[in-house]
Amino acid sequence: MSLELALFGIITGFSSGFFGIGGGTILVPLLLATGFVMKEAVAISIMQMVFSSVYGSFLNAKRAKDVIKDGVILGIGGSIGGLLSGYFVPNVSNEFLQYLFIAILIFTIIRIFYSPAIQTENVQIRNTYILILIGAVIGVLAMSIGVGGSILLTPILVGYLRYDLKAATALGLFFVIFSSVAGFISTSYQGQMLFVEGATVGIGSLIGVYFGIKVKDMVKATSYKNYILLLNVVVLAIMLYKTI
Repeated sequence: MSLELALFGIITGFSSGFFGIGGGTILVPLLLATGFVMKEAVAISIMQMVFSSVYGSFLNAKRAKDVIKDGVILGIGGSIGGLLSGYFVPNVSNEFLQYLFIAILIFTIIRIFYSPAIQTENVQIRNTYILILIGAVIGVLAMSIGVGGSILLTPILVGYLRYDLKAATALGLFFVIFSSVAGFISTSYQGQMLFVEGATVGIGSLIGVYFGIKVKDMVKATSYKNYILLLNVVVLAIMLYKTI
């Protein structure tokens, strides 16, 4: 099982670097398919995200420097939401969390489909408190289903705040640092963290994230949008098959 988890980590890390996601979108369905229940998959995913988001954001630092201020503000909100998620998850069922995951995937697909890969409008300036609120809501939802929040933040950045898609995914991965660390603390405090399994996947993800970012830099923006849509459609299909 350790070898299998390490392989999951490499796959997840590549996806994290390429798509700018925490990796839970990929990892949670994989873990569910191999016998873990939803809450176990969420715990492992959260710990993996700490590894991949920190290393991935370090590699993305130059690309995301122009939007770092918004990233910090959103991250503060994400930290608040991530801390609250540890109190939310124990009070809901595994089935509810899976349906929540499906709803978020559907929203993401629709929003990105109707948004351009490269924006022609200026980035919209938003009130600091609104960004904190957005981050907090995303933090609660994301940590509750074992994803970093980028999957929900990216369509908001592209569809409403007018970021280019690649810049949005780089910022989304940076946001994951805040939400995942807070979610890790909260989940550990609640006694639900699987440390050995999470660390095994997390170490494997370091290899994957490096190559994921390298490949992302070589892909054109329009093709990149199609890859993101394809990813979300595939994961949605897996979740529907596993849930319904």
